[in-house]
Amino acid sequence: MPTIVFDLDGTLVDTAPDLVDTLNVILQRHGVAAVAFDDARVMIGAGVKPLLARALASHGLQFPPAEIDRLFAEYLELYAAHIADRSRAFPGLEGALDALAAQGHTLAVCTNKLEWLAVRLLDALKLAPRFAAICGQDTFPMRKPDPEMLRLTIAKAGGDLAGAIMVGDSMTDVATAKAARIPVIAVDFGYTETPPDQLGADRLIGHFDALPQAVREILAVSR
Repeated sequence: MPTIVFDLDGTLVDTAPDLVDTLNVILQRHGVAAVAFDDARVMIGAGVKPLLARALASHGLQFPPAEIDRLFAEYLELYAAHIADRSRAFPGLEGALDALAAQGHTLAVCTNKLEWLAVRLLDALKLAPRFAAICGQDTFPMRKPDPEMLRLTIAKAGGDLAGAIMVGDSMTDVATAKAARIPVIAVDFGYTETPPDQLGADRLIGHFDALPQAVREILAVSR
C-alpha cells in the first residue's frame, strides 16, 4: 500500500512552544533579548542553526560560525531535556493516523530535525510506534529539500515511490515532494512564512480530520 510521509515540526506536532522557549533561554544567556513568540514561530523549520541565526538577525546581530556552533550545542542540550514540556500533536492527528493505518497505508517521518531528537519527541508523545521509519537531517548524507532524502525515507519504511504522498507545512516540504515527483498535501497550521495557499501543494487541509479524504482523492487521481 502507499506510503504517507510526514514532516514533523509544524505538521505532526506543534513544537513551537518548546523550540521558542529554548531559543529565548539561550539568547538571554548571551545577553540578547528574547524574540516574540509569533515572530520566532515562522523562523522554525530549517533546523536549529538557521533558527539561531534568524533570531540574532532579527536583532541586527550576526555571530561568527564558531559562536553559532557553541550556541547550537547549548541549545540541543537544553531542548533535549525539555523536548515535550509543551509540544503536542496537532488536533485530530491520532484519529487521522488510525484511519490511514486501517486503510493499510505505511506511515513515515521525514524531518530536518536531528533523528535522535525526532525519535525522542515522538517517543515522549507515544507516537513513534506508528511510523515505519523516522528519518532526520543526519539519517542520510542529505536533507530536505533534496528529494533523495524523501526517496530514501520511503525506502527505509519499506515502501516505494508509486502512490507515495508527502504531508508538510512549508515550501521546503512542497519543493522536496515536487522534486521527487510525489504528490504533496500541505497543512495550513504550520510554521511557514509563505501563505499556505501559495505553497503550491496538491491539496491544502486545515485540520487532520480532512487528511484521509485528501489522501483518497490524490490516490484516485493518480491511479
